[in-house]
Amino acid sequence: MYLLGYDLGSSSIKASLVNATTGECVSSAFFPKNEMGIKSVKTGWAEQNTETWWKNLKLATEAVLAESGTDSSDIKAIGISYQMHGLVLVDEAQKAIRDAIIWCDSRAVPYGQKAFEEIGSEMCLTNLLNSPGNFTLAKLAWVKENEPANFAKTKYYMLPGDYIAMRMTGNACTTASGLSEGIAWDFKNEVPAKFLYDYFGFKTNLIPEIVSTFGIQGYLKADIAAELGLAVGTPVTYRAGDQPNNALSLNVLNPGEIAATAGTSGVVYGVNSDSKYDPLSRVNSFAHVNHTKNDARVGVLLCINGTAILNTWIKNNVAPEGISYAEMNELAAQIPVGSDGISIIPFGNGAERVLGNREPNCSVHGINFNRHSKAHLIRAAHEGIAFSFKYGMDIMNEMGIETKTIRAGHANLFLSPIFRQTVANISGATIELYNTDGSIGAARGAGIGAGIYATAEEAFATLKKIMVITPEKENIEATQEAYAKWLKLV
Repeated sequence: MYLLGYDLGSSSIKASLVNATTGECVSSAFFPKNEMGIKSVKTGWAEQNTETWWKNLKLATEAVLAESGTDSSDIKAIGISYQMHGLVLVDEAQKAIRDAIIWCDSRAVPYGQKAFEEIGSEMCLTNLLNSPGNFTLAKLAWVKENEPANFAKTKYYMLPGDYIAMRMTGNACTTASGLSEGIAWDFKNEVPAKFLYDYFGFKTNLIPEIVSTFGIQGYLKADIAAELGLAVGTPVTYRAGDQPNNALSLNVLNPGEIAATAGTSGVVYGVNSDSKYDPLSRVNSFAHVNHTKNDARVGVLLCINGTAILNTWIKNNVAPEGISYAEMNELAAQIPVGSDGISIIPFGNGAERVLGNREPNCSVHGINFNRHSKAHLIRAAHEGIAFSFKYGMDIMNEMGIETKTIRAGHANLFLSPIFRQTVANISGATIELYNTDGSIGAARGAGIGAGIYATAEEAFATLKKIMVITPEKENIEATQEAYAKWLKLV
């Protein structure tokens, strides 16, 4: 008996097949092998074609089936993780009307800010726990004003995971957790935020059916099953945005627990048991995957847009040609803590919520042409990303979330010894790395939703801790000095 999980990212689509009994991932694959392109017709814009997502999802599915040799009839449930805050518009025929406006697109910032000012900060923060900001509903407001023909054709607005699930099953639906990602959920009344829809001039019938995060959300259609090589009627039983799902994949479900990831963007995600918010909306609060009206679980999310994308940029444009990420780490390890005076500010991938939606772009400071090398720049990039995590975690601490222990998957920038050690040194936290990722977490989530696992504890009983990183006493002072220098430049 197997579970199939998908992780729809902005860089690639990953599929993982998990043995439901042992918890072992028997096969994983991602496509494309190079990063998916992001269309940026204007500064601050970021779009992707939904057909590109689907093409790569098919390739990933074919690969895991071929590698594992699994009979598709043995796959009992499908789970979907997806890039948060995106906007997909579909018509009556369930066809995408335009390219998806994805999470790092910043065109909607003024729409969200205007709504925040005109509705009032108290109303927004106490009900939404956030400013409408640069999130999905504000993106829809941009379409309504700038592309009225597309808006007029819209049957439903959806998140990326909603769209993929609908494409598989024909059932258009979303979740409360998903609506909260778009800053469209009223936490005070536990319903869609009608006052915000009214403000933007939207009818709430643009929202597809609201279903549970865990449970039957539809069954694989015959034509789609044939296209993907899967069994007709396989249920989709779980979906969540990538960061709530990353927390789920690390068994972070209870108040005080912390998850982190450092892919294209970097995230620290802590769980609260009450509806706290940051008055400046520099970090954001969402309904966690296990949030209910009677048992609140609110995920507080710190997002840094420019993390692994900076590391990729350094690899492609600064590091020696043909070098691997592991070799980059070895080069950087030759340089002392503090990168010999170089500071890199990593905010070069759209408007940064942690900076109040400013878009300062990436900058490099302190280069001495007679002393510094490519290795210095690689280390400074990893340290700069770690320092941006510290900057945001201090805001989370103000909200009562202590970052004493951070759980993360052994992937992306957490494969970098310099990055993870710098995070531990500057935050004082212990970092625990586990053998999981978003697609594996989505598969386990599908098992919960299908009732294969009676509890989350059962689903994660086989989760393995593979590494623990603690602060290095001998390097804490040097790291703090480097951070103080970095902080003056932000």
